[in-house]
Amino acid sequence: MKRFFFLLLLAIMGLVSCDDSIEENIPNEEFSALNKENKKRCFTMEKLEDNLSKDKNLSSKMSVIEEHTMNFIKKGNFKRLANGAIQIPVVFHVIYRSSSENLDLSVLQGQIDALNEDFNLQNPNRGALPSEFSSVEANAEISFTIQQVIRVQNTKKRRWRPNDDMKYTSKGGSDAVNPQEFLNFWIVNSMPYKKGQVLGYAQFPGGNRATDGIVVAKNFVGPRARTATHEVGHYLNLRHIWGDGGCGASDYVDDTPDADGPSRGCPSYPTAECGSNNMTMNFMDYSDDSCMYMFTTGQSNRMDAVFASGGFREAMAN
Repeated sequence: MKRFFFLLLLAIMGLVSCDDSIEENIPNEEFSALNKENKKRCFTMEKLEDNLSKDKNLSSKMSVIEEHTMNFIKKGNFKRLANGAIQIPVVFHVIYRSSSENLDLSVLQGQIDALNEDFNLQNPNRGALPSEFSSVEANAEISFTIQQVIRVQNTKKRRWRPNDDMKYTSKGGSDAVNPQEFLNFWIVNSMPYKKGQVLGYAQFPGGNRATDGIVVAKNFVGPRARTATHEVGHYLNLRHIWGDGGCGASDYVDDTPDADGPSRGCPSYPTAECGSNNMTMNFMDYSDDSCMYMFTTGQSNRMDAVFASGGFREAMAN
C-alpha cells in the first residue's frame, strides 16, 4: 500500500511539473472554464524576461533605446513627417490547421480598421472618457494598411506556445518579412499556457529582427478586438500602465497615474489606487476591450521616439 501511495505521489508531481505537456490535451472549449484569474491577457513581459536571459546583449540594446527615447522627449521636438500620420504596412501571417481557422480577409481588414481607430483618436467608446483625463488624451497619428497576407496550413499543430515557433517556417510557422519596414502580425489558433490562455504578446524594440512583431490568438482578432492595439503599443515601446509592479513602479510615462496592478473587466470610474484615480480605460491596461479607448500624450511621445532619427523603427516611418 505504501508503494502505491508513493507511486501516486510521483504521478501527481509529474502532472504538476509537466503542466505544459498537459495543456496540449485540453480541448479549446474547456479553456473558458478555467480559473479566470490564471488566464493571461498579455505575455509580453514574460517573453521579454525570457529573451533577456537568452540574449546577453539585449539589455544594453534596450538601454540605448531608452536613452534615445528620454533624450527625444526631453528635447520636445515632436514634429511629424510632412505627410502627416505615420503609415505602417502590416504583413499578416495566418497559421491555421483547418479551413475554419483560416481567417477571411474581411476579418483582417476589420482588425486594421480597429487599429486605425485606436491610434487616430476615433475609438467609438472614447465619449465615456472622464474629464479628469481629457487634457492628456492623445492622437498617436499612426495608420495601418495591409501589405501582405501569408497563409500557412499546419495540419499537425493547433495550439502554440508563446515561444516564437510560429515565426519560423522551419518550425511550422512563417518567417518574418522585411521586419525593419513592415509590422509582422502572426495569428495562431490558440496559445495555452499554465492552465490559461495567452491572448497575445509583442516584442519590444531592440530584439531579434527575425522575431520582431506581434502574435495574437485567432479569437481575439477582428473589428472589435483591442488585443492587437495593446500589443502594438508594446511593439512601439509602451509598458503596462501599472509598470508591472505595485504602487511606485514606472511605465516611463509622466501623465499616466500610478496603479497597483492591472484592471479587470470594465471598472467603474473612479477606481482609486496609489493615491490617485486609475486610468483603467488606457489601452495599456487589462480592462475589457470595450472599456479601453485611449493613449496619453506621454505614451504618444514614446511611440514617436522609435520612429525619429536614430530610433529603432526609423526605417518604418520613412
